[in-house]
Amino acid sequence: MKTMKPIRKAVFPVAGMGTRFLPATKASPKEMLPIVDKPLIQYAVEEAVAAGATDLIFITGRGKRAIEDHFDQAYELEAELQAAGKHKMLREVRGLLPKGVNSVYIRQGQALGLGHAVLCARHLVGDEPFAVILADDLIDAEVPALKQMVDLHVKSGASVIAVQNVARSETASYGIASTATPKGRLARLTGIVEKPKPAEAPSTLGVVGRYILSPRIFDFLEETRAGAGREIQLTDAIGRLLAAEAVYAYEFIGRRYDCGSKIGYLEATVDFALRHPEVARDFRAYLDKLPSRRGSRP
Repeated sequence: MKTMKPIRKAVFPVAGMGTRFLPATKASPKEMLPIVDKPLIQYAVEEAVAAGATDLIFITGRGKRAIEDHFDQAYELEAELQAAGKHKMLREVRGLLPKGVNSVYIRQGQALGLGHAVLCARHLVGDEPFAVILADDLIDAEVPALKQMVDLHVKSGASVIAVQNVARSETASYGIASTATPKGRLARLTGIVEKPKPAEAPSTLGVVGRYILSPRIFDFLEETRAGAGREIQLTDAIGRLLAAEAVYAYEFIGRRYDCGSKIGYLEATVDFALRHPEVARDFRAYLDKLPSRRGSRP
């Protein structure tokens, strides 16, 4: 199979309202919610850069200006840190985007779903394969999940969709994939359906927020009508793409946190805090005291 071009462009759909985290997200993007001391969107960007992306395309909406500001230079803040001799913090603030990495922001005028958000990037992606990353899905992995997928894409020349097994009772919250017989963690995708009821789900392989897509997906997105939730679904376009060319489902190596849910966000916060060089020891000591405090209030 012919190898596609390297992945240089990554699309970040960040226009969602984050209603599950209201009122915290009333005036602040859900992608800016911090896991210890870094916002979710920064983890997603770092994963894309580690996989070789140099052009970052953010699909934004109303109230998302904080994301753009986060990755922009903050001259006054940098000057204050410099004057105060806080050089470590200064390096962290200046190093959010490495040299040679560019960012572009596109406004999604209407909330028409993930498929429409991806379609908004067509004129910037052009005829190259590209990545899509959903910041809600924080994946902790020794080798970044997107890097794992890029390596498979380079070998196969095909689109690659990240999947993981989910409880059958949860299939209505995911796009669900059906596949041919897998070879290890990789299998050719044979079908995909958006949010099926548990009794109707073809499998328990849930699609999570990492995609490497052929540019041909844009043609199918242009033709896709609104589906589940009266939105243009990316899964519907992928279903048409796999009929035209090979698409693979990949069970990535790593731990996924669904940070679009409160419990997933809290789990990620605890686990990342327990490894954080500044707070891990004190935080673990605090957690060790919790059993003796059950049933009592400070």
